[in-house]
Amino acid sequence: MARLKGKIALITGAASGFGAASGKLFAQEGAKVVLTDKNGDGVKAVAEEIGKSASAITHDVTSEENWTRVVTDTISKHGKLDILMNNAGVMGTGAPQDIENMSLEEWKFVQEINSDGVFLGCRAVIQAMKDNGGGSIINISSTAGFRATPGIAAYGASKGAVRQLTKSVAAYCGRKGYNIRCNSIHPGMVRTPLGEAVLRYYGELEESAKKRIESVPLGRLGEVEDVAYAALYLASDEARYINSNELVVDGGMLGGG
Repeated sequence: MARLKGKIALITGAASGFGAASGKLFAQEGAKVVLTDKNGDGVKAVAEEIGKSASAITHDVTSEENWTRVVTDTISKHGKLDILMNNAGVMGTGAPQDIENMSLEEWKFVQEINSDGVFLGCRAVIQAMKDNGGGSIINISSTAGFRATPGIAAYGASKGAVRQLTKSVAAYCGRKGYNIRCNSIHPGMVRTPLGEAVLRYYGELEESAKKRIESVPLGRLGEVEDVAYAALYLASDEARYINSNELVVDGGMLGGG
């Protein structure tokens, strides 16, 4: 129970879903976790549930100033930063996202959080991780980053951007000798608030979920812990030679069958 002993992890979007589950698991495995979310009350509740090894910060991932503050506060409190999990993301506002009917406002809203927020996070932690002799950046993308998403084009494009940015960060930091690994996780359909929002874009929730399950060889939707365990591996020294990787957590959906 000490795969992350002595490590400091910063996790965004940690008031619920993958972020909350990863925060709990990382803490169980010995890390001190700094949990952030725009929902300040929600992320504080998660930190309180975890206990002394967790702290919470209200954080808008689209703000450069917020990122500077969060990283500075983390270093001031813990002296270093080993792990960043860029998890914060949105599905959209509920407005149309097909290319014929989507507004520019909807497009920009999704890109700003899902793509710009990840860029700002990666950039913000590089110096701290360099000072620490290395680190692990984990970016939450989606299976939507691999396939056509005609009904949710803004979301799919944003996750494709995360996938590509991850590779650029991994290559850059590797070539520079920073010992900073950067990998992406690509969840399939998982029961989270965001996952349910995706399902609703395709129809009534339960009926849409049933149809999606039919496309998954393992025959079920994922759980948040499935993604948290993938993140734990990438955060740990067990993954010390894993870089620029796309870790798909989808029950075999992309593989078909």
